[in-house]
Amino acid sequence: MKEDDQEEIPIIPPRADLPEGITNYVTQVGMNELLAEKQMLVKEKSKLDSSNENEKRIALNHINAKLQLLDNRIATAQIVKLNEQAHDEIKFGAVIKLKIEANNSIQTFQIVGVDEADISKGKISFTSPLANVLINKKNGDKAILKRGQDNLVFEIMDIAY
Repeated sequence: MKEDDQEEIPIIPPRADLPEGITNYVTQVGMNELLAEKQMLVKEKSKLDSSNENEKRIALNHINAKLQLLDNRIATAQIVKLNEQAHDEIKFGAVIKLKIEANNSIQTFQIVGVDEADISKGKISFTSPLANVLINKKNGDKAILKRGQDNLVFEIMDIAY
């Protein structure tokens, strides 16, 4: 066996962290994004250039490894129907308008699945510290997020689904 013949094991970055034993909750939008990502990878796989067999095999291994991680997320996903959530309190999928007491600014966040979370879009994972202090709160309640020596205090201004 030549050294060149050894199969390269692709290094794939892990998906967003989902702690062991935690249900993989997703919104319908999150599930649609996972399925679209899978479709994109399958399409990419079908368009691989076959002119260099070695490069094609490496690219195929890379795509297959990504698909395996993605398929696992899709298979374990549990879609939460937002219209079935208690609309008077914060649950998974809630869009929450918060007043940050330190500077009286208003921010809006949605609590979503780990793969859908994107702070630049105001989407936070249900496993995040902020989501954990917000869950089960109602309009007018205050939530306190401990950060080292400081406490961030949020007032819940509105809850929507």
